Amino acid sequence: MNDFQIPLFQALIVGFLISAFLNYIIYKYSRNIKLNRKEKEKRLSTDLISPFGGIACSVAFLISTRLIGKADDDFILIGLFAVFVSSLGVFDDIYNLKWYIKLFFQIILVFYPLYYLNLFLNIESFFGFDLNNYLNFVGSAIWIIIIINAINFIDNMDGLAVVVSGSICLQIAFLSNYLSQYKITDISLLLFVTIIGFFIFNYPPAKLYLGDSGSLFIGYCLGFISILFNWTPVKDTIYTSFLNPLLLFFAIPLLDLLIVTSYRIMKGIPPTTGGTDHISHRLLAAGFSEVGVLFIFSLYSVLCFVFILLSIISQGINAYVALLILFILFIFTFVKVKQMKTLR
Repeated sequence: MNDFQIPLFQALIVGFLISAFLNYIIYKYSRNIKLNRKEKEKRLSTDLISPFGGIACSVAFLISTRLIGKADDDFILIGLFAVFVSSLGVFDDIYNLKWYIKLFFQIILVFYPLYYLNLFLNIESFFGFDLNNYLNFVGSAIWIIIIINAINFIDNMDGLAVVVSGSICLQIAFLSNYLSQYKITDISLLLFVTIIGFFIFNYPPAKLYLGDSGSLFIGYCLGFISILFNWTPVKDTIYTSFLNPLLLFFAIPLLDLLIVTSYRIMKGIPPTTGGTDHISHRLLAAGFSEVGVLFIFSLYSVLCFVFILLSIISQGINAYVALLILFILFIFTFVKVKQMKTLR
């Protein structure tokens, strides 16, 4: 336990102010850094705006976790490695690293904290066999890497990654507080305020981009939070210790990842290539403004959370009905968005 700590509310204020201050510094002094972009990639972003907001968020988050004693050593280590992941994103933003190089370092930066802290999703227990946690560690690493890249994919429009990831933070904070897992609540709120400190500069029209440094950092933290979250099923719940409801909070970035990846594979386009075929781009092509798109994503997130919460607090047939409606909503969204035109 940390020797020095301050109350959570003060830590939240400090975290927000540090993030806002560091993002302002980056906004002022990083605009002249030249980026190596692929000429064939289609993007909404412009090289005239700095994409290094994420590194400021990661440093602010690391400092904030050190300020609350409840963080323990777990999130101090994870926060430190989140800065390393953010630094990897900086190199990617500048030098446009090959996808397999990024994946290689992601695997290393995910595996070490998992193994050192002995964190994992209990996949082996779910399937009923014992492989000395090898499958648990591998499966947990794959899950976190998927979340990292799903958040990276959703960072495709001004303010969107902040709205989506911020919503996930608040949902996790609400559920963990409801289940008396206050460490997860504190960490989720700290991540939220550091993201909001960046949002000041990313609200449309953006003055600063999150960049890979930010999307990788946020995905990394959210992935580890989902592993740290201890879902202990109560009687009559429809969830299990492995299939916990928190995993459903990531539905929006995972839907976007699935829609874009399937579309690009069908078109013969490498999935790792940047493009304007995301859910947000299709909504823009349908005539919505950027602020309107952010509102739609926010509303959709709230709607999903309501049904997830109902599936948790309800019992018997009502819980199954809530979960069924949620999955019907996901399927409808997937089919409907796939039919929408991409942004040219």
